[in-house]
Amino acid sequence: MNIFNTFRDRLAARLEALEAEGKLPAGLDAGRITTEPPRDPAHGELATNAAMVLAKDAGMKPRDLAALIAEGFADDPDVAAAEIAGPGFINFRLKNELYLSVLEHILESGPAYGDSRLGNGVAVNVEYVSANPTGPMHVGHCRGAVFGDALCSLLEKAGFAVTREYYVNDAGAQVDVLARSAYLRYREALGETIGAIPEGLYPGNYLMPVGRDLAERHGDRWLHAPESEWLPEVRDAAIEAMMAMIRDDLEALGIVFDVFTSERALVEKGQVEKVLADLGARDLIYTGVLEPPKGKVVEDWEERPQTLFRATGFGDDVDRPLKKSDGSWTYFASDIANHKDKFDRGFAQMIDVWGADHGGYVKRMKAAVSAITGGRGELDVKLCQLVRLFREGEPVKMSKRSGSFVTLREVVDEVGKDVVRFIMLTRKNDAPLDFDFARVVEQSRDNPVFYVQYAHARICSVFRNAADELPEADLADSALHRAKFALLADDAEVVLMKSLADWPRAVEAAAIAHEPHRIAFYLYELAACFHSYWNKGKEDTTLRFIRADDAALTLARLALLRATASTIASGLAVLGVEPVEEMR
Repeated sequence: MNIFNTFRDRLAARLEALEAEGKLPAGLDAGRITTEPPRDPAHGELATNAAMVLAKDAGMKPRDLAALIAEGFADDPDVAAAEIAGPGFINFRLKNELYLSVLEHILESGPAYGDSRLGNGVAVNVEYVSANPTGPMHVGHCRGAVFGDALCSLLEKAGFAVTREYYVNDAGAQVDVLARSAYLRYREALGETIGAIPEGLYPGNYLMPVGRDLAERHGDRWLHAPESEWLPEVRDAAIEAMMAMIRDDLEALGIVFDVFTSERALVEKGQVEKVLADLGARDLIYTGVLEPPKGKVVEDWEERPQTLFRATGFGDDVDRPLKKSDGSWTYFASDIANHKDKFDRGFAQMIDVWGADHGGYVKRMKAAVSAITGGRGELDVKLCQLVRLFREGEPVKMSKRSGSFVTLREVVDEVGKDVVRFIMLTRKNDAPLDFDFARVVEQSRDNPVFYVQYAHARICSVFRNAADELPEADLADSALHRAKFALLADDAEVVLMKSLADWPRAVEAAAIAHEPHRIAFYLYELAACFHSYWNKGKEDTTLRFIRADDAALTLARLALLRATASTIASGLAVLGVEPVEEMR
């Protein structure tokens, strides 16, 4: 039950009635009408811009059209008042009875409350993490992993058919470097003293088990062999080991992918040549010379003929190279094939989650998707900014090249999966995020994950107390459904019900914007409403949840708490966080 969608439908019906009466011209476009909470809660519970966006086409002044629309809500059973504000907004004050019906709907729906048909089963591919298989994941990967996974859950709740995909970058120079680094550890496992790790190789100790495994399986077979013989097999073994490590780290974070796509498999199947041949046949690939980057002095810039994609024809700033100077494909060429493969698998809607350092890559990839799909495919790229680690206010330094970086697994093991996931979603994805190991586990209102979890745990404690204090009372969901909701008349109760009623709108708005952090924000606000209600009961005994002298009122308040706990659990499920019944 989404009251904002309900009123949008009622507005559309009102406009149709006015058209039928000849008071408005036919064919007005109602698609731009919004129904949402007013910025100032003092103005009511719902506002619409209907008169503002339709006035010109209707040939009327916005306030005059607003008055005409508002007249139709004089007898609406859910509307206490429809007021015209500013240049033509209509603010609705809704009757409390409407929120009582929302409460009943929540209790009937349980965790499904807030589920939406917005997506209508449309297939969406979300590619996230896709870290190079060259070592364990670090905290920077963690943010993109959590964001991408929560976005998938959000889209699923909004009615989309989502596929979670990991693109394995197992082709190119970096995996050859991985193989050489693993080979060094292989020699070490056979008893050689390797000394300092040479510059350019991966120095982390995480490759030692790979070296030992190679030594156990192959003995000294590769010890004196030329690189051309051992590199392919060592590379495959190292990639397999790194991907196993990455999968394990992701599972510790509660993330499981539906599909792993191999870049090397696409290359070996000739998918890159195939998609580029198609672009070439459409005159979208040519040989040309690029100018140096504008505003930059590049001392080693060399003007040379290159194979270029006409990216400027699809919104990019410059055309983009498809081949390196050695004749091998650029990463961009492989990425084009990857996205064409997605489109061919039925995904017209694609979302990629990248690190902020890939910001300059967005336009070219969007241009490529437009070209290879004939404009039928849509790519949305979400960039995740850096995570800065602190410990009691002091920066925690990390360096992947030196092998001393803080891994994702270390963070999860120290503070727990749920804390990591929630905190990673307390900022918009393109804003920097500070993660302090001390603050994320403190028990205070300033710690959002604690504040939300505490609300759910407090409600669970109320039900345990109710079972102890009222042993004869029926506290089953079926009994709560029969509660006299009309007894919930205190301002704190009404405010809490209004917050609960906003959950379906919050889901749809977050899904449309591809912004799962909005769910974390909503949960914090809902928790604040509940804690305020709790505190009010501590000060005024008549507002306590359990009233031994008033069974009907107790049952109604417990019904409200059950609905609140269910909605909190539903929101936490989107974030991939388990609700707790007790705080420890």
